[in-house]
Amino acid sequence: MSQRQNIDSGTRWEAMAGYSRAVRIGNTIWVSGTTATDPEGNVVGTGDARAQTLYIFEKIGRALHEAGAALSDVVRTRIFITDIRQWEAVARAHGEVFSEIRPANTLVQVSALVGEEYLVEIEADAVVQV
Repeated sequence: MSQRQNIDSGTRWEAMAGYSRAVRIGNTIWVSGTTATDPEGNVVGTGDARAQTLYIFEKIGRALHEAGAALSDVVRTRIFITDIRQWEAVARAHGEVFSEIRPANTLVQVSALVGEEYLVEIEADAVVQV
């Protein structure tokens, strides 16, 4: 069995809620639901779904890098938005990052995220080619 690697970003939420930013087992990496929160706990891109989406992909990219992977290894994304009218801005931002990679993707509207300022939350799964 492959060894488990937990990747933490150092936020207080990970320890409090008992989760990791990402988990790698073998060549597979799962990245937790990620919001546009900077290292100091501030919301990035308040009121701007596109800006939040792009920032989230930067955070996901950092977690993947720490796990020995890259955004190019992403095979699936799941996007949760609070206002379906923002779907196109979010989808276009996804396309900016993944136009060549083209992972499987789901985008759904949810009634709320962890804070009112959050418009987007994204999960990602990656497989490192060996």
